[in-house]
Amino acid sequence: MIRNEIKKQICAAAGMFILIILSVACEDFNELNTPPDEIVAENVDGSLLGQAFAFAQMSSFFGEGNNYQAAYSHYGNAYSQYKATIHPNFDMDQLEVANRHMILINNNYYENTAPQLQFVENYSAENGLPVVNAMAKIWRVVAYHRMTDLYGPVIYSQFGNGETSVAYDAQEDIYMDFFQTLDEAIAVLEQNRGGNAFGSHDQMYAGNVDQWILFANSLRLRLATRVVYVEPELAEQEAEKAIAGGIITGNSDNAELVTTINSENPLSSITYHDEFRMSATLHSVLVGWNDPRLPVYLAEVWNGGGYKGLRNGLPADQKDRTFLTNNYSAVGNRWRPLFSGPWGEGGVNAPVEVLLAAEVYFLRAEGALRGWDMGGGTAEEYYNEGIRMSLSQDRIGASAAEIEDYITGTDLPVGIDDPWGTPPMTDIPVLYQPGAGFEKQLEQIITQKWLALFPEGIEAWTERRRTGYPVGYAVINSINPNIPVTGLVRRQKYSSEEYSNNAVAVEAALDLLGGPDGDHIRVWWDKKPLGDYPTPTQ
Repeated sequence: MIRNEIKKQICAAAGMFILIILSVACEDFNELNTPPDEIVAENVDGSLLGQAFAFAQMSSFFGEGNNYQAAYSHYGNAYSQYKATIHPNFDMDQLEVANRHMILINNNYYENTAPQLQFVENYSAENGLPVVNAMAKIWRVVAYHRMTDLYGPVIYSQFGNGETSVAYDAQEDIYMDFFQTLDEAIAVLEQNRGGNAFGSHDQMYAGNVDQWILFANSLRLRLATRVVYVEPELAEQEAEKAIAGGIITGNSDNAELVTTINSENPLSSITYHDEFRMSATLHSVLVGWNDPRLPVYLAEVWNGGGYKGLRNGLPADQKDRTFLTNNYSAVGNRWRPLFSGPWGEGGVNAPVEVLLAAEVYFLRAEGALRGWDMGGGTAEEYYNEGIRMSLSQDRIGASAAEIEDYITGTDLPVGIDDPWGTPPMTDIPVLYQPGAGFEKQLEQIITQKWLALFPEGIEAWTERRRTGYPVGYAVINSINPNIPVTGLVRRQKYSSEEYSNNAVAVEAALDLLGGPDGDHIRVWWDKKPLGDYPTPTQ
């Protein structure tokens, strides 16, 4: 580990410089001696720096079972309506946020990811490693955009400042810094085309500078689109800058984190818990459209009968776990553990998707729909290419003929034979509807984007908040007094530990948020007029 001179700071969720792995007690604050088994900064070599960066990459995506369970299983994948909770002790998909999970999510970031990442960025700047520094800056944008999109104001510019009260930054300021940071990092990488940094320690591109340039510009495009309802001119400017700089255009440049038997996909580490089943929302579109992704995303129900999705938001007294486990579809074998079980043989150790070509084409489709210059194509052309990219990935493996049949399909989503008489989720086909009007075309683009993002539930939930799509279903029950069954959780609340350890700064953060610390409060970029949001199907 890298020595930290203020252990109290970690208790304030403000960070500690550490390398590799981290177990820090919030005690003995005056002990400044370096234990013999710790690594001081002066002794760091390229290999150790690379290991720190690799750790930060995976921990940014909650690459450990309990943290992934909290961030994705209980929230991102439920609020995006990829899955529905079946465990009676978990009621988060009834639109409530649990403090214990907010502690896990916050601590994962500020005790694991942020200290490692800050150390790599600072060390590379101080020791003349410009390409390493540029990649660390880009990953800072990756990691922090996920956190600020969850909460709104977060600790950002003041992280690691050595104070016991650490200020939060407004989300608007954080996003402006993201764009500036990408400018700086891309400029360095452009000067070093053909180079490499980190080598195999980079879990995404094995240090390939040229691929990192494509990734950074594609990330800019994602963030530009994110702010379209609050800063439309900035959104267009940054999106067009991304296109001009060169973006991901094929699956060979997909940004994915490598996993191994010793560093498995975090979803695979929790599927054996059988705490959730696939959502009715997925069922309605995948079955209705005869989607080639169906047998990859979902497993057939254990007692036979094909595929079946479950409505979100069941009260605890309706969660007969044995019945639900046996009669609704689990996640597909691709994300099952690498051993046998009642579902059959486990699947491959799937990589963690960061940003794929399919998403980039759907971003371009939305931009073209808004009149931006996305490279000369139309919204329909980019939409179709996004589908091709998603279906032609190795994990899906659809043939060219299957893909074209799907793109031209006119079938509609289906209803579900369940106790609630669930109707079709929406009325859109796969075939693009150029004359259907802006919102209907946007619904087609975002719904296909949502399918292509699976199982990246945090990004899918973020897009659902931003656009209202996919329409989804009303939850069966809401225990949140601020959010009706047709509503959405708009953000995560700050944890009790943040209030205990950094109270003055949290109170100031609420002023930046512009409302109480509620999960119904919209973050800075969440500004689509409420009258333009669709009402989830009941």
